[in-house]
Amino acid sequence: MKQAIHPDSYRTVVFEDLNNGTKFLTRSTVASDETIKWEDGNEYPLVKIHISSASHPFFTGEERIVDIEGRVDKFKARAEAGKAARDKRSQAAKKHTARKEAKVEKAATKEVVTTEQ
Repeated sequence: MKQAIHPDSYRTVVFEDLNNGTKFLTRSTVASDETIKWEDGNEYPLVKIHISSASHPFFTGEERIVDIEGRVDKFKARAEAGKAARDKRSQAAKKHTARKEAKVEKAATKEVVTTEQ
């Protein structure tokens, strides 16, 4: 087994789940500038995380969308914008076709009037 491959700088750290506010006290090498006063009265470094076993659907059994960065909302907005653009192009194509048909009909009417005279 290789020697000295693991860090020696383990310290007690508090991890806070931003989804439900659950806090865990454990040992870690992660660096943090924030601190928090723990239940035992001591102050420990605080690391904020987006998801943990306390809020992850696999561990909780709940099915819910956990989306801190707004990816679902961005996707829905892009889908709506795409649909609006398609509808706009479709309306423009219908309008263009109607104008073209009107021109052809007008030309045919002119032709009929000139041949009758």
